Amino acid sequence: MSGKYDLVIVGGGISGASLLYTTAKFTDIDSIALIEKESEIAAINSHSTNNSQTLHFGDIETNYTLEKAEEVKEGAELLAGYLENHDADREMHAKRSKMVLGVGEEEVEQLERRYTEEGFGELFPKLREIDREEIAEIEPKVVEGRDPETEMLALQTPDGYVVDYGETTKSFIEQAEEEANVDVYTGTEVEDITETLDGYTIGTSNGRFDCDTTVVAAGSHSLQIAKELGYGQDKVLLPIAGSFFLADDLLNGKVYTLQMKKLPFAAVHGDADVHDASVTRFGPTAKLVPTLERGRMSTVKDFLDVFGLNAAAFLSYANILSDRILLPYVIRNLVYDLPEVGPRQFLPHVQKVVPSVELEDIERAKGYGGVRPQIVDTKNKSLDMGEAKIIGDDIIFNITPSPGASTCLKNAVKDTHRVIEFLDDEYEFDEDALREETIDNFPRVDDSEAAETGDAEADEVGSVESDETDDGTVTVDADD
Repeated sequence: MSGKYDLVIVGGGISGASLLYTTAKFTDIDSIALIEKESEIAAINSHSTNNSQTLHFGDIETNYTLEKAEEVKEGAELLAGYLENHDADREMHAKRSKMVLGVGEEEVEQLERRYTEEGFGELFPKLREIDREEIAEIEPKVVEGRDPETEMLALQTPDGYVVDYGETTKSFIEQAEEEANVDVYTGTEVEDITETLDGYTIGTSNGRFDCDTTVVAAGSHSLQIAKELGYGQDKVLLPIAGSFFLADDLLNGKVYTLQMKKLPFAAVHGDADVHDASVTRFGPTAKLVPTLERGRMSTVKDFLDVFGLNAAAFLSYANILSDRILLPYVIRNLVYDLPEVGPRQFLPHVQKVVPSVELEDIERAKGYGGVRPQIVDTKNKSLDMGEAKIIGDDIIFNITPSPGASTCLKNAVKDTHRVIEFLDDEYEFDEDALREETIDNFPRVDDSEAAETGDAEADEVGSVESDETDDGTVTVDADD
């Protein structure tokens, strides 16, 4: 097969699919194609077993600054609005309570400051401070077996969207394929991308594609392709594989714990699976791996391509991993994968959420977890956590670890504007229509109603619903 398109998107995960949806449904671009190397859409990190199924708003993620939360909030509301509008049968998501739990005087004080002094209560009108009694009403297992003298406080909200990002990806694709100007090719692996006078030629396992502009949304492989085209030479990846432990029917919704300072990764949390509320998942762990895809040894070579095996890369790794907080954390997470020893070492994290859990109640989830590519800046020898975007000549490379899925539509909006610029502003983007289909459907309360509505919803949440800039430099968002 071959073809000539205005826009070709490389990658059929949530990032590529959201851009396809945005450009296909809300612009008049003449011809758009999406290329995916796997035989199915959303087969890698967007698959429901390969991520924590969390829609991040920034309300209970204590490693977010208020500024970061404001940015992520809009992106999450775009996706939540899409789900409210297109998933009435809850095939792609469930909506349950979520909270961040503070245990002990120090953590309680930290949450109180966050809610009042730092402005999170004002930013999120549905977010409430709840005490031990209310925590027990919503999540009984969180209180059962805990020392009654221990102080407890949680910040809780009913906006706990648990998302099957794989099914959401497929929904975006289905919506886009309703348009006559869209082609989707699966089982089509990119072999090389060559810049031409008119744009780019993409050589694939199924033929050649010519396009005026392209967006590479291929996860960890995006930086690999960027480097082959001369971009991102001062960046390498620190691939982190996440894993989970499973237990039976312990939580009704999502319960986070407070983030350890200086760590780029979300703290261990527990939540009920999006499709089976009787399954409670605890995690994720964060293990350093020399691959770009979990469980695929063939991607070790791809990692080495990105790493570069040069002095700057090695020195950057050494500088990052020598941190007195990060190094022990990395070592502990390696231990969690060991038979027998791993579950025993992980158990205290589970017990912080559900104190009554015993070792025989948890088991390591086989086949769960994906790779989250953290960005390493070899100039500064630092870890630039979160999403990264490399913008070149008529080409964009997206590397989107968490919260990339949560902000996929917001990223797609940004990229759509950039694509229109690449195409000499010959086309138009109806962003108002996109917002009408998405964020305008997100349920809200105004500040005066927040407390009253929160009280009413708290009575219900105990039961689970069945249902670079132009010169080629890198821009990196804050961490998740």
